[in-house]
Amino acid sequence: MATRTLPDGTRTWRRFTPSQSVVRWMGWLIGVAVFVWCWNRISESTTWFFVWDAPRIAGDIISRATPPKWPYVNELWWPIWDTLNIATLGTLGSLVMAVPVAFLAARNTTPSRFLVRPVALLIIVSTRSINSLIWALLLIAIIGPGVFAGIVAIAIRSVGFCAKLLYEAIEEIEQTQVEAIAATGASRWQVMLYGIVPQIMPALAGIAVFRWDINIRESTVLGLVGAGGIGLQLSASLNVLAWAQVAVILLIILAAVGLGEWVSAKVRGAII
Repeated sequence: MATRTLPDGTRTWRRFTPSQSVVRWMGWLIGVAVFVWCWNRISESTTWFFVWDAPRIAGDIISRATPPKWPYVNELWWPIWDTLNIATLGTLGSLVMAVPVAFLAARNTTPSRFLVRPVALLIIVSTRSINSLIWALLLIAIIGPGVFAGIVAIAIRSVGFCAKLLYEAIEEIEQTQVEAIAATGASRWQVMLYGIVPQIMPALAGIAVFRWDINIRESTVLGLVGAGGIGLQLSASLNVLAWAQVAVILLIILAAVGLGEWVSAKVRGAII
Protein backbone atom coordinates (compact mmCIF):
# COMPACT_ATOMS: atom_id res chain seq x y z
CA MET A 1 0.00 0.00 0.00
CA ALA A 2 1.13 3.58 -0.72
CA THR A 3 -0.30 7.02 -0.11
CA ARG A 4 -0.35 10.13 -2.27
CA THR A 5 -1.04 13.70 -1.09
CA LEU A 6 -3.20 15.76 -3.45
CA PRO A 7 -2.75 19.57 -3.94
CA ASP A 8 -5.67 20.25 -1.59
CA GLY A 9 -3.92 18.36 1.19
CA THR A 10 -6.06 15.20 1.12
CA ARG A 11 -4.38 11.83 1.08
CA THR A 12 -5.38 9.00 -1.24
CA TRP A 13 -4.50 5.35 -0.94
CA ARG A 14 -2.87 3.44 -3.78
CA ARG A 15 -2.40 -0.29 -3.99
CA PHE A 16 1.09 -0.03 -5.47
CA THR A 17 3.83 2.55 -5.37
CA PRO A 18 4.89 4.13 -8.69
CA SER A 19 7.99 1.93 -8.82
CA GLN A 20 5.92 -1.19 -8.12
CA SER A 21 3.49 -0.23 -10.90
CA VAL A 22 6.36 0.19 -13.35
CA VAL A 23 7.76 -3.21 -12.42
CA ARG A 24 4.34 -4.84 -12.88
CA TRP A 25 3.83 -3.23 -16.30
CA MET A 26 7.33 -4.27 -17.37
CA GLY A 27 6.51 -7.81 -16.31
CA TRP A 28 3.34 -7.79 -18.43
CA LEU A 29 5.22 -6.39 -21.44
CA ILE A 30 7.93 -9.05 -21.12
CA GLY A 31 5.27 -11.76 -20.85
CA VAL A 32 3.49 -10.51 -23.99
CA ALA A 33 6.80 -10.32 -25.86
CA VAL A 34 7.68 -13.90 -24.90
CA PHE A 35 4.22 -15.10 -25.96
CA VAL A 36 4.50 -13.38 -29.36
CA TRP A 37 7.98 -14.83 -29.91
CA CYS A 38 6.81 -18.36 -29.00
CA TRP A 39 3.75 -18.02 -31.26
CA ASN A 40 5.95 -16.97 -34.18
CA ARG A 41 8.20 -19.96 -33.62
CA ILE A 42 5.21 -22.30 -33.52
CA SER A 43 3.71 -20.72 -36.65
CA GLU A 44 6.93 -21.16 -38.59
CA SER A 45 6.97 -24.93 -37.91
CA THR A 46 3.25 -25.50 -38.44
CA THR A 47 1.64 -26.42 -41.77
CA TRP A 48 -1.54 -24.43 -41.38
CA PHE A 49 -3.17 -26.06 -44.40
CA PHE A 50 -3.52 -29.29 -42.45
CA VAL A 51 -4.88 -27.40 -39.43
CA TRP A 52 -7.63 -25.72 -41.47
CA ASP A 53 -8.37 -29.05 -43.20
CA ALA A 54 -8.56 -30.96 -39.90
CA PRO A 55 -12.37 -30.71 -39.46
CA ARG A 56 -12.96 -32.31 -42.86
CA ILE A 57 -10.45 -35.10 -42.15
CA ALA A 58 -11.98 -35.74 -38.73
CA GLY A 59 -15.44 -35.92 -40.23
CA ASP A 60 -14.24 -38.37 -42.88
CA ILE A 61 -12.66 -40.64 -40.24
CA ILE A 62 -15.79 -40.56 -38.08
CA SER A 63 -17.93 -41.50 -41.09
CA ARG A 64 -15.63 -44.44 -41.85
CA ALA A 65 -15.69 -45.56 -38.19
CA THR A 66 -19.48 -45.51 -38.01
CA PRO A 67 -20.99 -47.95 -37.28
CA PRO A 68 -18.30 -49.80 -35.30
CA LYS A 69 -17.46 -53.33 -36.41
CA TRP A 70 -19.04 -55.10 -33.45
CA PRO A 71 -18.11 -58.70 -34.48
CA TYR A 72 -14.49 -57.65 -33.98
CA VAL A 73 -15.16 -57.60 -30.22
CA ASN A 74 -14.66 -61.39 -30.10
CA GLU A 75 -10.99 -60.87 -31.00
CA LEU A 76 -10.41 -58.36 -28.19
CA TRP A 77 -11.27 -60.32 -25.05
CA TRP A 78 -7.81 -61.85 -24.66
CA PRO A 79 -5.91 -58.61 -25.46
CA ILE A 80 -7.98 -56.61 -22.95
CA TRP A 81 -7.35 -59.38 -20.39
CA ASP A 82 -3.62 -59.00 -21.08
CA THR A 83 -3.96 -55.25 -20.58
CA LEU A 84 -5.61 -55.71 -17.18
CA ASN A 85 -2.93 -58.22 -16.19
CA ILE A 86 -0.19 -55.79 -17.23
CA ALA A 87 -1.73 -53.09 -15.02
CA THR A 88 -2.33 -55.41 -12.06
CA LEU A 89 0.98 -57.28 -12.05
CA GLY A 90 2.87 -54.08 -12.82
CA THR A 91 1.25 -52.38 -9.83
CA LEU A 92 2.07 -55.31 -7.54
CA GLY A 93 5.66 -55.35 -8.75
CA SER A 94 6.01 -51.63 -8.19
CA LEU A 95 4.75 -51.94 -4.61
CA VAL A 96 7.30 -54.66 -3.87
CA MET A 97 10.05 -52.27 -4.98
CA ALA A 98 8.49 -49.04 -3.68
CA VAL A 99 7.96 -50.07 -0.04
CA PRO A 100 11.67 -50.53 0.87
CA VAL A 101 12.61 -47.45 -1.18
CA ALA A 102 10.02 -45.41 0.75
CA PHE A 103 11.40 -46.55 4.11
CA LEU A 104 14.90 -45.65 2.98
CA ALA A 105 13.74 -42.22 1.78
CA ALA A 106 11.69 -41.23 4.85
CA ARG A 107 13.62 -39.06 7.32
CA ASN A 108 12.38 -40.96 10.37
CA THR A 109 13.21 -44.47 9.07
CA THR A 110 16.24 -44.09 6.79
CA PRO A 111 19.50 -45.59 8.07
CA SER A 112 21.45 -42.54 6.86
CA ARG A 113 20.18 -39.12 5.79
CA PHE A 114 23.44 -38.32 4.02
CA LEU A 115 24.16 -41.58 2.17
CA VAL A 116 21.11 -43.82 1.87
CA ARG A 117 18.34 -41.22 1.63
CA PRO A 118 19.81 -39.35 -1.39
CA VAL A 119 20.12 -42.66 -3.27
CA ALA A 120 16.49 -43.54 -2.48
CA LEU A 121 15.32 -40.09 -3.59
CA LEU A 122 17.33 -40.47 -6.80
CA ILE A 123 15.54 -43.75 -7.52
CA ILE A 124 12.17 -42.08 -6.92
CA VAL A 125 12.95 -39.14 -9.19
CA SER A 126 14.53 -41.18 -11.98
CA THR A 127 11.69 -43.70 -12.24
CA ARG A 128 9.07 -40.95 -12.23
CA SER A 129 10.86 -38.85 -14.82
CA ILE A 130 10.69 -41.38 -17.68
CA ASN A 131 7.35 -42.20 -19.29
CA SER A 132 6.11 -45.79 -19.38
CA LEU A 133 6.26 -45.81 -23.20
CA ILE A 134 9.97 -44.99 -23.09
CA TRP A 135 10.54 -47.68 -20.47
CA ALA A 136 8.65 -50.11 -22.73
CA LEU A 137 10.82 -49.22 -25.73
CA LEU A 138 13.99 -49.77 -23.70
CA LEU A 139 12.76 -53.06 -22.24
CA ILE A 140 11.61 -54.37 -25.62
CA ALA A 141 15.15 -53.83 -26.89
CA ILE A 142 16.51 -55.72 -23.86
CA ILE A 143 14.06 -58.58 -23.21
CA GLY A 144 12.05 -58.56 -26.41
CA PRO A 145 8.44 -57.62 -27.19
CA GLY A 146 5.49 -59.02 -25.30
CA VAL A 147 3.44 -58.75 -22.16
CA PHE A 148 6.40 -59.22 -19.81
CA ALA A 149 8.06 -56.08 -21.14
CA GLY A 150 4.84 -54.17 -20.50
CA ILE A 151 4.59 -55.46 -16.94
CA VAL A 152 8.16 -54.44 -16.13
CA ALA A 153 7.69 -51.04 -17.78
CA ILE A 154 4.57 -50.33 -15.72
CA ALA A 155 6.29 -51.55 -12.55
CA ILE A 156 9.36 -49.36 -13.00
CA ARG A 157 7.28 -46.33 -13.96
CA SER A 158 5.12 -46.74 -10.83
CA VAL A 159 7.94 -47.13 -8.30
CA GLY A 160 8.62 -43.42 -7.97
CA PHE A 161 4.93 -42.51 -7.71
CA CYS A 162 4.17 -45.09 -5.00
CA ALA A 163 7.41 -44.55 -3.07
CA LYS A 164 7.02 -40.77 -3.00
CA LEU A 165 3.49 -40.86 -1.58
CA LEU A 166 4.39 -43.64 0.83
CA TYR A 167 7.51 -42.02 2.29
CA GLU A 168 5.52 -38.83 2.85
CA ALA A 169 2.95 -40.92 4.75
CA ILE A 170 5.75 -42.49 6.81
CA GLU A 171 7.08 -39.08 7.77
CA GLU A 172 3.60 -37.99 8.92
CA ILE A 173 2.95 -40.89 11.33
CA GLU A 174 2.15 -40.35 15.00
CA GLN A 175 5.46 -40.57 16.87
CA THR A 176 3.96 -41.25 20.30
CA GLN A 177 2.93 -44.74 19.24
CA VAL A 178 6.44 -45.43 17.97
CA GLU A 179 8.01 -44.08 21.14
CA ALA A 180 5.71 -46.19 23.30
CA ILE A 181 6.75 -49.39 21.53
CA ALA A 182 10.42 -48.41 21.62
CA ALA A 183 10.14 -47.77 25.38
CA THR A 184 9.26 -51.44 25.93
CA GLY A 185 12.70 -52.44 24.68
CA ALA A 186 11.57 -53.49 21.22
CA SER A 187 14.15 -53.81 18.48
CA ARG A 188 14.30 -51.51 15.46
CA TRP A 189 12.46 -54.07 13.32
CA GLN A 190 9.78 -54.61 15.96
CA VAL A 191 9.24 -50.86 16.23
CA MET A 192 8.85 -50.67 12.47
CA LEU A 193 6.53 -53.70 12.35
CA TYR A 194 4.23 -52.74 15.22
CA GLY A 195 4.61 -48.98 15.41
CA ILE A 196 4.96 -47.75 11.82
CA VAL A 197 3.46 -50.35 9.49
CA PRO A 198 -0.04 -50.35 11.05
CA GLN A 199 -0.20 -46.56 10.69
CA ILE A 200 0.70 -46.52 6.99
CA MET A 201 -1.37 -49.51 5.84
CA PRO A 202 -4.45 -47.40 4.92
CA ALA A 203 -2.23 -45.02 2.96
CA LEU A 204 -0.49 -47.94 1.23
CA ALA A 205 -3.80 -49.49 0.23
CA GLY A 206 -5.08 -46.18 -1.13
CA ILE A 207 -1.86 -45.56 -3.08
CA ALA A 208 -1.97 -49.07 -4.57
CA VAL A 209 -5.55 -48.73 -5.77
CA PHE A 210 -4.98 -45.23 -7.13
CA ARG A 211 -1.88 -46.31 -9.04
CA TRP A 212 -3.64 -49.41 -10.39
CA ASP A 213 -6.33 -47.13 -11.78
CA ILE A 214 -3.67 -45.03 -13.51
CA ASN A 215 -1.84 -48.09 -14.81
CA ILE A 216 -4.94 -49.38 -16.56
CA ARG A 217 -4.88 -46.23 -18.68
CA GLU A 218 -1.15 -46.44 -19.35
CA SER A 219 -1.17 -50.16 -20.18
CA THR A 220 -3.74 -49.67 -22.97
CA VAL A 221 -1.18 -47.82 -25.11
CA LEU A 222 1.91 -49.93 -24.42
CA GLY A 223 0.93 -52.27 -27.25
CA LEU A 224 1.57 -49.44 -29.70
CA VAL A 225 5.30 -50.05 -29.18
CA GLY A 226 5.02 -53.85 -28.94
CA ALA A 227 4.63 -54.34 -25.17
CA GLY A 228 1.46 -56.45 -25.38
CA GLY A 229 -2.16 -55.77 -24.55
CA ILE A 230 -4.95 -54.27 -26.57
CA GLY A 231 -2.62 -51.63 -27.94
CA LEU A 232 -1.28 -54.22 -30.39
CA GLN A 233 -4.73 -54.54 -31.97
CA LEU A 234 -5.09 -50.78 -31.99
CA SER A 235 -1.75 -50.36 -33.76
CA ALA A 236 -2.58 -53.04 -36.33
CA SER A 237 -5.99 -51.51 -37.08
CA LEU A 238 -4.49 -48.03 -37.43
CA ASN A 239 -1.85 -49.31 -39.82
CA VAL A 240 -4.48 -50.70 -42.22
CA LEU A 241 -6.87 -47.76 -41.67
CA ALA A 242 -9.59 -50.08 -40.34
CA TRP A 243 -11.48 -47.26 -38.62
CA ALA A 244 -14.52 -49.41 -37.76
CA GLN A 245 -12.21 -51.72 -35.80
CA VAL A 246 -10.48 -48.74 -34.20
CA ALA A 247 -13.87 -47.50 -32.98
CA VAL A 248 -14.58 -50.86 -31.32
CA ILE A 249 -11.14 -50.92 -29.68
CA LEU A 250 -11.56 -47.39 -28.33
CA LEU A 251 -14.96 -48.27 -26.89
CA ILE A 252 -13.51 -51.36 -25.22
CA ILE A 253 -10.67 -49.27 -23.76
CA LEU A 254 -13.20 -46.75 -22.50
CA ALA A 255 -15.21 -49.52 -20.85
CA ALA A 256 -12.07 -51.00 -19.22
CA VAL A 257 -10.96 -47.61 -17.89
CA GLY A 258 -14.46 -46.92 -16.60
CA LEU A 259 -14.53 -50.29 -14.85
CA GLY A 260 -11.16 -49.61 -13.26
CA GLU A 261 -12.34 -46.19 -12.10
CA TRP A 262 -15.45 -47.72 -10.53
CA VAL A 263 -13.50 -50.48 -8.76
CA SER A 264 -10.86 -48.07 -7.43
CA ALA A 265 -13.55 -45.66 -6.20
CA LYS A 266 -15.33 -48.47 -4.34
CA VAL A 267 -12.09 -49.74 -2.77
CA ARG A 268 -10.93 -46.26 -1.76
CA GLY A 269 -14.37 -45.59 -0.27
CA ALA A 270 -14.13 -48.80 1.77
CA ILE A 271 -10.62 -47.91 2.97
CA ILE A 272 -11.45 -44.34 3.93
